[in-house]
Amino acid sequence: MKPLSFYLYSLLVPCALSLVPYTSYAQDEVSVFPGADERTPSLSQYFSWINNTNEGSTEAQTLTNLEFFQWLQDEYGMTLDIYVISAGAIDKGRWYGSMESEEFKRQFPRGFDPIYQKAKKMNTRLGTWGGPDGFGNTPEEEQARIDMMVKLCRDYEFKILKLDAVVGQLRDEKQDAFIRMMTECRKYSPDLIFLNHRLNLSDEARKHATTSLWGGAETYIDVHMPNWQVTAPHHRATAISRNVVPALMRLTEDHGVCLSSCLDYWEDDLILQAFNRSLILSPQLYGNPWFLRDDEYPKLARIFNMAHQYGDIMVDGIILPEDRYGEKAVSRGDDKTRLITLRNISWKAINIEIKIDEEIGLKLEGPFELRLLHPVERMLGVYHNGETVSIEVDPFRSALVLATPAGEAGLGIDGCDYEIIQDIPGKPKKINLLGMPGTSHKISLIGSGANYSGAMLDGESVDGLLKGRKLKIDFPGEVLDEAYHRKIADLKVCALPEDAEALYEATIFSTDNNALEIRSLDRSGPSSIEEVNAAREAFLHQPLFAARGLWDHYMFDGDMSTSFYVARRRTDHLINRGSLRLDLGKEISLDELVIETGDEHGLQPWKMGEAAFVDVSSDLTVWTQLSLLAGTKMKVKLDSDKPIRYMRFNGTPDKIVEINGFHDGVAVDRSAWRGSILFSPYRRMPAVKAWSATTIINEIHAGSYLAICLEGEHGVEGAYAAIRVDGKSVGAPDRSPSYPCNPWEYPPVKTKSHYTYYVPLTKDMEGKQIDIIVLGMKGGVDKFKSEVWLTTYPVPYVKKELIIN
Repeated sequence: MKPLSFYLYSLLVPCALSLVPYTSYAQDEVSVFPGADERTPSLSQYFSWINNTNEGSTEAQTLTNLEFFQWLQDEYGMTLDIYVISAGAIDKGRWYGSMESEEFKRQFPRGFDPIYQKAKKMNTRLGTWGGPDGFGNTPEEEQARIDMMVKLCRDYEFKILKLDAVVGQLRDEKQDAFIRMMTECRKYSPDLIFLNHRLNLSDEARKHATTSLWGGAETYIDVHMPNWQVTAPHHRATAISRNVVPALMRLTEDHGVCLSSCLDYWEDDLILQAFNRSLILSPQLYGNPWFLRDDEYPKLARIFNMAHQYGDIMVDGIILPEDRYGEKAVSRGDDKTRLITLRNISWKAINIEIKIDEEIGLKLEGPFELRLLHPVERMLGVYHNGETVSIEVDPFRSALVLATPAGEAGLGIDGCDYEIIQDIPGKPKKINLLGMPGTSHKISLIGSGANYSGAMLDGESVDGLLKGRKLKIDFPGEVLDEAYHRKIADLKVCALPEDAEALYEATIFSTDNNALEIRSLDRSGPSSIEEVNAAREAFLHQPLFAARGLWDHYMFDGDMSTSFYVARRRTDHLINRGSLRLDLGKEISLDELVIETGDEHGLQPWKMGEAAFVDVSSDLTVWTQLSLLAGTKMKVKLDSDKPIRYMRFNGTPDKIVEINGFHDGVAVDRSAWRGSILFSPYRRMPAVKAWSATTIINEIHAGSYLAICLEGEHGVEGAYAAIRVDGKSVGAPDRSPSYPCNPWEYPPVKTKSHYTYYVPLTKDMEGKQIDIIVLGMKGGVDKFKSEVWLTTYPVPYVKKELIIN
């Protein structure tokens, strides 16, 4: 049975199509090389899906993105093998395009020429996304499509064609045209990789495909890949739980690692994509890697560089015995060098014994040097054939271990954990030394110090390291008395707390309904890197981003052409008709609030000339109800003698163009104002049951948070969590799967079970009583148990910078 899209497409094609003559390209006797084979080393790739959607990218945006990758190359030596200009460049969703079309010329006024020239200087090949057909209804239209695709390979040396059924299926009568197109393309790009995304290819056409999409899965976190049936300290538990490909086949595609939403622990995801599955396209990224924090780019480049360094030997791999190495462990390499990937999908650390022999693929006698390469780098020691080494794998993380002949692993540090930050010719070597607060270590340099002229540690000379001497280093701070990752408590059923409403509102006001991409930018904070900022700005300044009303900022930006509105891509994410909520950032005095919807359409479901109601509060506990008259420009009269911070409306207009506040007739500063619209009013979904636990935490680090786990079924939006510190309600600004949002591409999934709420902890909470509360809401389900874990991301290391010249 053919997919529905095939039949819809066929309705548009004249019956005379079947009479069009063609020359058969059936290739029963001809061998087809599909651009790569199982022994072709992996190629690193980025594709721009989620950086743009089906409207497509532009010349300016693509060049800006390429500058970002150029910076990574210049700064860290990272080479991107392939850049794919993804959906919407030529073809679009259910639409076949042309490089002669007005749309293409508007997006790429100089064609692909400037992009090709820029990429070529970086040693990067190009690719694009499209559909398998587009051959039209006449011989002339068929040839025009073939000529266009051949031009991509002849004039621009394209490396990838990603052909997707999202555009449309390949008609049966056009299978030969497709074969002819691929054959002609590979005359100019014999290594052309054709990614088959859900296509109904004939047996002969399928010979030209290099890969297929493994399992049909996309990896946009919480949109297509949420944490299914598992609580976890981060959103990527499902991503790092993915299976190994059957028989470790490499000519398939796993859709790479999406860096656009829910970024924490992205590095564990990428380690497994690059070194465990190690497919023909790896490391493979899509989305917005410029959303990472500045301190994360060295790690990104390090993963790419290591994958390139060992790419030739990683074509061979073996699956390790699960009873000894844990689930889905893989060893890749040759007789003398192996890269071993491990993982731990549980709340407690596990220890795995690695045996140094043929079990992991090593056939030489040794000695072998073993290093941990991820999540940090660490010299594990020198071992002989038959010996074992124990590796601790942290909860919900991956690990990468290198085993190689002693002396061949390159630059490193013995004596403490470390991160290679910069290791490229012509630039100083930069290494972050890592230690827990209050600890001391004696370190030495691995690798010949004779190649260097000097070493500096936090600005002081340590040239003795280059001469083989050990150096004692002290990491400042107090020695930790308690584990930074540990279970705190099981929550028990309790009486419904009197402040249940304040706890619910604390969580709702702590979060937002912004696009997942805005949440990622908030998570990472400002950047000091020009190329990163340029790529971020290029993303945010796309006309469609503002037009889709995805950001509460648009309610406070002074621009009447922007707005924040209820997205309609999925109509059920407005919970109980929603509620416009405003957090003014701090208590302030106002005498008037003005809300503008632009027009009657934006006002709905409210009606012009009818009363609307709003509650105001300074503390989420005591609320005062006020009324206003609905209209396209609504005014809330306030008592300036009673400062407020929070406002919650009984419902929400569909669209808010602008909100202003005034005191004594003067507009107030709105830079700290925030808002949401999708969450339920409390009165429509009150708490009916509660669970609680109490604790005191004496050590809180930067990045510490509570993970409040709901193990079992609670219903969609059927339970919420918050904490109480010294009697004050503190909300959970993040949750897995993600809170509802106004989506850039598609909304987060809705799940009925296994929420994990994340509550950041701050230093002023140390030593204070913390009450942890889960609220079961009206209409929810109480078939779950609750527990809470303390954890920290990143690990609370102290860093010292070693620079070697």
